[in-house]
Amino acid sequence: MTSTFGEVTAEPRVTSLPLSHVSVELGHLYMEDFAAGPEALRLHFQRVSPWAHALEQQYNSLLRGRTARISTCFLIDDYFTRFSTPARVIPDLLAAADESKLRIDYIARESACAEADGVALAELMVGRLVPEPAPGSNGSRPPVHEAGWLCNGERSATGEIDEAMGTASPWAPPRQNSARHHSIFTDVELWNDEQDRRLWSCAFLAAVWQLLRLGLLRNEGEPVAQPRPLSPAGLPDYWDELPPVLQLNPSAQPFSAYRTFSVLSSRFLSVEHAVRTILSQVSVPPGVLDQVTARSAAERLPVSAEVVDRIAYVFTGGT
Repeated sequence: MTSTFGEVTAEPRVTSLPLSHVSVELGHLYMEDFAAGPEALRLHFQRVSPWAHALEQQYNSLLRGRTARISTCFLIDDYFTRFSTPARVIPDLLAAADESKLRIDYIARESACAEADGVALAELMVGRLVPEPAPGSNGSRPPVHEAGWLCNGERSATGEIDEAMGTASPWAPPRQNSARHHSIFTDVELWNDEQDRRLWSCAFLAAVWQLLRLGLLRNEGEPVAQPRPLSPAGLPDYWDELPPVLQLNPSAQPFSAYRTFSVLSSRFLSVEHAVRTILSQVSVPPGVLDQVTARSAAERLPVSAEVVDRIAYVFTGGT
């Protein structure tokens, strides 16, 4: 009898990515934001500008004389609603940013967080979910890969009648795992299936977006949704003809970074809370995580072992 031995724990070789110190998201707008006209865009960047410039000063100080590598990005929703054209939207966006002395290095399409360059990024993310079981779970709840719902604890007991005993089980409140004094329970819908299409939720796509910016989402160890420069033909008339991540500034620092910082409207607060719930239950391959962690330490900008602690926000007023 012949035995064959192999390395069960072997992982694909992890390709190294160029990384900035921080990736700054200057906004995430929807069709109605652009439909409101150039003045609404100008007001948006006026609110963002002080925070973006303050962050640049903070990182230059943090790096003690070294110039911080900072890249900026902007996410456009072409997933839930298709509107106008890149050739019309992007010049207006750049002009409004320029008035506030802001530079947009990269523009990404939200639909690319579902699929980019033939790689199903959202499905890739589903495969990395490792839900944290609530204490006392009995397995009656469908697994996340079937239900499409993910929570950060134990759902409320419904108080339904037990047919065998003819009595109602007592109601019990939901409980957050690792709650501090009091629970803040969150239940997030990751997707729903409509006819023959799976529609990913905004929160789930935003979680993919954060991992892309952190350089932690890979396919067989290879980078995904890598930025591409603008075609010599210029901006296209259809969103699908735009690269998943478009590099507008030829001299931009790398798209992905050790840390991310997002300046968003306060309406995104609940979405980003859901994002953090999702990312706290995502297993990043150790080879990817270790590589980025080691590189950040070598640059004297150590990052947390927890992915969610590499993400920071400012939520501004207004829409």
